Amino acid sequence: MPRNPLDDAGRALRQLGDKLRETAGPEGEWLAEQLDRIAPDQRRRPTEPDRTLEELQRELDSLVGLETVKEQVHALVAFLQVQGLRKESGLPEVATSQHLVFLGNPGTGKTTIARLLAEMYRAMGLLRRGHVVEVDRAGLVGQWVGSTALKTDRVIRQALDGVLFVDEAYALAPESERLDFGAEAIEILLKRMEDYRHRLIVIVAGYPRLMHRFLASNPGLRSRFAREIVFPDYADAELLAITRRFAAEHQYTLGPGAEETLAAVFASAPRGEGFGNARFARTLFEQALNMHAVRLSRDGLGEPTLADLRTLTEEDLRAAARALGEEPPAGPRRGGLWRRR
Repeated sequence: MPRNPLDDAGRALRQLGDKLRETAGPEGEWLAEQLDRIAPDQRRRPTEPDRTLEELQRELDSLVGLETVKEQVHALVAFLQVQGLRKESGLPEVATSQHLVFLGNPGTGKTTIARLLAEMYRAMGLLRRGHVVEVDRAGLVGQWVGSTALKTDRVIRQALDGVLFVDEAYALAPESERLDFGAEAIEILLKRMEDYRHRLIVIVAGYPRLMHRFLASNPGLRSRFAREIVFPDYADAELLAITRRFAAEHQYTLGPGAEETLAAVFASAPRGEGFGNARFARTLFEQALNMHAVRLSRDGLGEPTLADLRTLTEEDLRAAARALGEEPPAGPRRGGLWRRR
């Protein structure tokens, strides 16, 4: 694929901005901000149209499960819309923090909702670009004195006019008493959230138990992150619906007995902080594709039919679960689904 000259231009402008910040003092910071503003956006394709708020809300509503999350997102959007109308009418806005805490186990849709929210903020005119920069501890914390400030500032500059999504944010505040540069990253993040309060929204995410400890690790975190959204684990039926969607998106169908096998796998999988939720469903689906291919090859189908190429069987799903160490139990069901152990 040929290189896009806009990408090269944007990269050069940002590199110049980094150099100015490091060498030219306050004046360099101001000049670097101007370069950030005019640098071509490398994260959004020029041909990709901006979606309207109504389109984004329809996509939100189409997601499987997450009913309480959807309600809170709709409430947040409605609040911001009303505050915008009050401002246009000359009324004072209610000063509230737009930074968010997402609490939930892996695979519960936190990143998906962060991306939708970023686009919604852009559609409402609150963010100019509405992109998402995803980062974890490794992207913010350096290994020697001075490197953490450089890494954190670089990531924040990339996220300006969009959303900075910090996954597993609790890792910035480890429980051990040893010297750790995570606290420095937190302090810089808090300061930049104030410096760029009209250009940056930060979302921190992670396991509920560990995130509460993270928020208690620095007095400034609680005041900056006033809103929390809890992402519940998916129910068995929701995981089944998610897998059906994966199959439909890739033009596969589930053969006789396949859905019952999936239901049994989800019902018997142990739940907890290590459970992958939608990630587990995707991994199981992708493993089933491998087993489907192995079965077709083993059966010696020289010219498989369209139905052969599209159908995932009960055998494929059971073999996939076995490969993941999650083979469903044998025996009768109760009420249409196997009961979780």
